Amino acid sequence: MERLFDEELKNLKEKLLRMAALVEESIALSIEGLKAQKEELAHEVLKREEKVNLLDVEIDETCLRLLALRQPMAGDLRFITSAMKIGSELERMGDLAVNIAERTLELLKSPLLKPLIDIPRMAKLAQSMVKDALDAFINRDEELARSVCRRDDEVDSLNDQIFRELLTYMMQDPLSIERAVGLILVGRHLERIADHATNIGEDVIYLAKGKTIKHHIDKKRDMAC
Repeated sequence: MERLFDEELKNLKEKLLRMAALVEESIALSIEGLKAQKEELAHEVLKREEKVNLLDVEIDETCLRLLALRQPMAGDLRFITSAMKIGSELERMGDLAVNIAERTLELLKSPLLKPLIDIPRMAKLAQSMVKDALDAFINRDEELARSVCRRDDEVDSLNDQIFRELLTYMMQDPLSIERAVGLILVGRHLERIADHATNIGEDVIYLAKGKTIKHHIDKKRDMAC
């Protein structure tokens, strides 16, 4: 029975990794489509959405079945509950990649407002956070998970910088507003992807140490003691 349970946990982990790979590829394709001005890459992201959603449902169903039938304890319980949350975070990242692809299709109808410099930088940083968050999950690497959480501020700073620059364009030329808003939304979607990667990092710390750091609750508890 124990051997069968271990196999079920392994299969759950493999589903999560398949979903993560699809989401990582979707994020990369959505940004490459914008950078390279390639409509077909944006459409490829849209085609992948259903696969991501199906894996999300499968992961949820597997987790609920294991909780009901196996009544896991300690580390196994933390793994299953973390897997449910990570699957949800990945599904939302997949939705954001779709949002970027849809925005790209709109932006491609007109010449780009400006050369893309900060958005690709922001995308690269967000993608590295997603990759490292999943690597941390695979290896239960608390320090790598914490490094993901620390990088979130850098993404937020870049997003603020992009917003300020594009706001200047809109103030100088009202005809640029639609294109500028499109790029602002791309930045916002990337910022949210980084937020979800941070959430996975927090889940990994919970998985590895049984410690919740969400909303800095660990520090607040220390101060209350």
